[in-house]
Amino acid sequence: MVEQTIEQQLDIRGMTCASCAVRLEKALAKVAGVKQAQVNLATEVATLNTAPDVSTEALVAAVRMAGFDVAQHQLDVDITGMTCASCVSRVEKGLAKLPGVSDVGVNLATGRAHLTANRELDFAAVAQAVKAVGFTASLPEDGQKVQTADARLVWWPLLVAGLLTLPLDVPMIWRWFSPQALMLPGWLQWLLATPVQFWLGARFYRAGFLAVRAGSGNMDLLVALGTSAAYFLSVWLLVQGDDRHLYFDSSATVITLVMLGKWLEVRARYATSAAIRALAALRPERATVRRDGKSLEIPLVELVAGDTLLVRPGERLAADGVVQAGTGMVDESMVTGESFPVDKVSGSTVMAGTVNLNGFLEILVRATGKKTLLAQIIEQVEAAQVRKAPIQRLADKVSAVFVPVVIGIALLTFAGWWLAGADLQHASLAAVAVLVIACPCALGLATPVALMAGTGVAARHGILIQDVEALEVAHRVSVVAFDKTGTLTSGKIQLVAMQAEEGDESILLQLAASLQQGSEHPLARAIDDAAREKGLELLPVQGMHALPGLGVEGLVAGQHCWLGNAALLQQQGLLVAEDPLSERMQAWLATGESGALRLIGRMEFTDPIKPGAAAAVAALRSMGIYTAMLSGDRAASATLVAQQLVLDTVEAGLLPADKTQAIRRLQQSHGIVAMVGDGINDAPALATADVSMAMASGTDVAMQVAAITLMRGDVMLVPAALDISRRTWQKIRQNLFFAFIYNLIGIPLAASGKLDPAFAGAAMAMSSVSVVSNALLLSRWRPFKKVIAKQG
Repeated sequence: MVEQTIEQQLDIRGMTCASCAVRLEKALAKVAGVKQAQVNLATEVATLNTAPDVSTEALVAAVRMAGFDVAQHQLDVDITGMTCASCVSRVEKGLAKLPGVSDVGVNLATGRAHLTANRELDFAAVAQAVKAVGFTASLPEDGQKVQTADARLVWWPLLVAGLLTLPLDVPMIWRWFSPQALMLPGWLQWLLATPVQFWLGARFYRAGFLAVRAGSGNMDLLVALGTSAAYFLSVWLLVQGDDRHLYFDSSATVITLVMLGKWLEVRARYATSAAIRALAALRPERATVRRDGKSLEIPLVELVAGDTLLVRPGERLAADGVVQAGTGMVDESMVTGESFPVDKVSGSTVMAGTVNLNGFLEILVRATGKKTLLAQIIEQVEAAQVRKAPIQRLADKVSAVFVPVVIGIALLTFAGWWLAGADLQHASLAAVAVLVIACPCALGLATPVALMAGTGVAARHGILIQDVEALEVAHRVSVVAFDKTGTLTSGKIQLVAMQAEEGDESILLQLAASLQQGSEHPLARAIDDAAREKGLELLPVQGMHALPGLGVEGLVAGQHCWLGNAALLQQQGLLVAEDPLSERMQAWLATGESGALRLIGRMEFTDPIKPGAAAAVAALRSMGIYTAMLSGDRAASATLVAQQLVLDTVEAGLLPADKTQAIRRLQQSHGIVAMVGDGINDAPALATADVSMAMASGTDVAMQVAAITLMRGDVMLVPAALDISRRTWQKIRQNLFFAFIYNLIGIPLAASGKLDPAFAGAAMAMSSVSVVSNALLLSRWRPFKKVIAKQG
């Protein structure tokens, strides 16, 4: 007998020569179940013949152990036809079987699947795999419009079902108010119920059949089985001549109420993605550009980098770029969450989706389409929403066995009542109620709708959550560690005080700015900014050169001048002290002379603390969070900032590796640690922390490492991010509780015969709506109203 094998391929990264390929072949050949391994250096592809049970994860692990990596390819597809968590499980299992797929996440709320694979994914193969399990796949092009259309088109079947079902329910409602019986003829009940059952309810049969064919079950199967049992029992009684105890009203009402529930659910789910639609709506459809000296209005898709974009007052910017000419105030609130307009002048950077409030701007286009910051934000929020939080795995495991268990309970219910001596009608209705009351939809929606609502409202307020696992962990954060420069402080040195011993302060500033003109040192830039602000002319300078670690010297207007720190003063004999930085530079350095050298003035610089930093630390303290600062700056500067902000602890003079060790010490002593930084030197610490936050005003490296990006330099966004995490986690727990308790109470009630099938259908329909509506309460979240109230 020939042993069955399958072919697997991996895209390899990191090979440089033929010996690399040989080494990798040997490593892959050692994996149990691998029959043959061939590595092509030119194409960087490893082709393997393996036993069917060899997992992709085992092969990837072998590649990485050999010192190489496997390329990760990603694909998003929209799935049509899913109705419950069981459908999600079926789609995930079908897609996971595709060659090279290492991870699959299917989100019921968004109707989207996110695939990660070790090779390029063929959409045709993906669509075929989805079709094999009973659904339809399409590439997401304009998913928001599709959702809107779905929510609107479904109203007319619901209206028809309601009109046909209402006459069947009138006798039941009549009995509540009058002792006199009101009965419709049996043939009329059958005539009204049949189109509801087999025309309007055809979707339940169709989806249920596809589930059975795929060897699984879903909510549609439960509805189809339950309503069919009630319908055909009524048909049998009608044929027997008994039209007093028919249940056409139950079957039709269940179908109508389930349709109502799904309609409300789609509408509510559509609302959870409001933030994404609002961001997407910021992109204008057309743009005005200057080409060959002419102003042209072109479609947005024709805009390219290098174009000169013309933006009039009131217009939205169509691309990212740099202002070349003109001035104006730009509203960036929808992108960054910053409520105040930002002044833009020549050289200022601007973003697509923002609004030019006044003035006329000429902008050199740097990025268009998917390369703009706005497009990246939308993509990252959508990616976060499609991923699964770890807590959702519990619901997925329950959902995988939910439908078979419910069908088993329904059969046991029927058999139990039958054996207990109940008639066929009573036993059947109890079993029908079990099938109808059970709903895996609420379980499937509990986590994703809360995550969608939480990440969406956070994005509207300038908090970009890129990793839903971080959102789940953030609610347990006990320590927030800050970098200093650029995070708690502005990162821009400012000249804050001067004292002239000779002449006035303007002459002192003019000499200092002239002496080090052209220097890129942060102190030099601060002096230059101050001189420009006062409108001072720079004097000619000769022979200027830097004194490493001390300052600069040179001839300014014929005078030999020095500009430097306390060490330079000591070297020149103008300052003698054991600690030159103590007592605020010896009370501004007591006036003194040494030979021909004279001290003509002093300057004081500082890196100012960001507005709101103190309030942010206070907010964290009110949340019971320990605060720390990890800085590479001198101990004196770091300690001063820590004291002003009332931080719990500070560590200074840290290299990047030292910050990583400091994070680990905080984890050991306090638990879950969040790190907030903005620079390249913060990247290792961000990667080590349990939750990482990066200021968007910092470097790209920090933002790529961080799980949460704060879209403006406002430190108050740090406690805000933790607050929305706590509230989102609370909604997830509430939703899961509602979903589990609903089924735990409803199914036993139905099995005991105490639940009418029609009431069971209404309860089942509303369970999903209640879960989604509860999550939608997050849309009312605003950063720190509660915290401010506590403080104020």
